[in-house]
Amino acid sequence: MRTSPARPVRARLTPRLGAAFAAILVAAAGGTTFAAGPASASTAAATAAPSKDTTQFKGVNWADPRDNFADDPVVLSGLSTSDSYAQTYAKASRIISGFRANLGANTVRLPINPYTVNGSYWKSYRGVIDAASAKGFKVIVSYWEGTGPRKDGFIDDPATFWPMWNTVVDAYKDNKRVYFEPMNEPHGYTDAEWADIAAKWLSTYPSVPRNRVFVSGAGYNDHVTSVCADPRLAGTYLSLHHYGFWKSYATYDEWVADLKGRIGDCANRTVADEFGAPMTTGLNYNKATPSDNYINYIQAVTDTFRELKMGSVYWPGLRTDDTYTLQTLTGDPARPSLATTNQSGADRLAWGWGRGKPVQP
Repeated sequence: MRTSPARPVRARLTPRLGAAFAAILVAAAGGTTFAAGPASASTAAATAAPSKDTTQFKGVNWADPRDNFADDPVVLSGLSTSDSYAQTYAKASRIISGFRANLGANTVRLPINPYTVNGSYWKSYRGVIDAASAKGFKVIVSYWEGTGPRKDGFIDDPATFWPMWNTVVDAYKDNKRVYFEPMNEPHGYTDAEWADIAAKWLSTYPSVPRNRVFVSGAGYNDHVTSVCADPRLAGTYLSLHHYGFWKSYATYDEWVADLKGRIGDCANRTVADEFGAPMTTGLNYNKATPSDNYINYIQAVTDTFRELKMGSVYWPGLRTDDTYTLQTLTGDPARPSLATTNQSGADRLAWGWGRGKPVQP
């Protein structure tokens, strides 16, 4: 969950940004300068295109209790840095099975950062990706920036960012269930700057099929129209974030209009890989309640996902001490199980995925 505005003021090119942006536009391995501009038509045509809808992605986020922003390894709720690969794999297998059994999910979105991948914890953390993949789940791996002064919407350090992705891509480029999201919520950059960085990522990793890349919407992932229009990003999926706390109150129809405006005509490439609302406070999302902003929001967005045949990945499926969490840990910590915090929320999630029943009058 994010506590930031939906449409942030774009940052000016600060000295830090200028230096970082220049470094990003240099090829990680070869040192070649990246020339911004549209790719040729033949290049775009040669890339694998996403399916005509994105409903194959029915998922949840599994998060660090700190919201994934960390200046050390990200540790998913229920896991520990002291866990071996085998222990991590075993715990993850049980939690992934819980996501499937309780929610009908087939996708999980996971955070990474350089501390996780470039250090010793990577050997254990891979157990999560491997366990989810072995269970038949699609796995979206996304880079999160640090916290404190580093939580500014910029890549923290290109000198560690690119080696991180080199390692992850090398490990999983041949695993068709693993998808790559270069950066979560790149709000420090203008729309054009972010498109340049996404294009640079694609050119750096040509061995990754474009239909296994999620390009974040600009800003806080809050609109996909600009990245959708860039021909250099053709063939990729687009990730959108959308939250009810962005408005103090809106009607059902206003939420539908807000969401559709952020998608434009790009629904056939877009997955909402973060959206969420309070789940531990007793709200009933199965009953129309026009006076309640969050109920209007959840009903509007899940109806819209279903209408537009969009995939969605709820935030969070599991995050300790988060009122938005749709699952909570139960049982022996060494053999974790999951319980649903709000069945009506799970029902709306299923409805967005094409199952279940509509809201009752």
